[in-house]
Amino acid sequence: MKTWLWTFVATGFTVFVLRPTRKATVLTETIGLDFTGIINCDRAKMYFQHPTLQWCWAHLKRDFQALIDSDDHQLKRLGRDLMRETNTLFAEYSRSRDGTITRSELQQNLAPVCHEVESLLLRGFGTGAHGMCKQLHEHRDHLWTFLQNPNVEPTNNEAERSLRHGVIWRKLSFGTQSERGDRFVQIMLTVIETCRQQKRSVTSYVRDALQNQKADSLLISP
Repeated sequence: MKTWLWTFVATGFTVFVLRPTRKATVLTETIGLDFTGIINCDRAKMYFQHPTLQWCWAHLKRDFQALIDSDDHQLKRLGRDLMRETNTLFAEYSRSRDGTITRSELQQNLAPVCHEVESLLLRGFGTGAHGMCKQLHEHRDHLWTFLQNPNVEPTNNEAERSLRHGVIWRKLSFGTQSERGDRFVQIMLTVIETCRQQKRSVTSYVRDALQNQKADSLLISP
């Protein structure tokens, strides 16, 4: 049976779960109904129930590239215009992250980018990209959450990087065959990635847990 690997990346820890579905019920089960934080994600429907999102601009960049690669000249132009603004966004965010400009300067520099992107999305209503542009424009607040919260990035690259161990493991092992196997894998992936975040030794952590029959909490950095 096909199983989906979910990853939830917080500042100090990461949690993996294996589930037979991609439905929003997995979100509710894992983070709870009362979660008030921000979810950085792609535009998959299961996230729409949460009020505060940051849609990943790396995913959007790929979507805009697909427009550029289209045979439709109208879509090509739209894609190039959106890509230009996206490249400016990433360049300015990089300057902010390395301290070249302040957060207030980032917000000021990206104000015209916000305006231009939203205008381009409106223009896209009359093209073959109507559906995508309409969705992005209607939920445009999800594009700019990172400008309001300094702890939020414009991409979900951290989650993508955390999935690498799981992807490599799956290719080498061909997955699991039981619920017990699922539980073992999600626990070990959680331990490995969280130890990496906290700069702990995975081997030492697992050895101590086995010797003491009780593991230190990974929710608290050492």
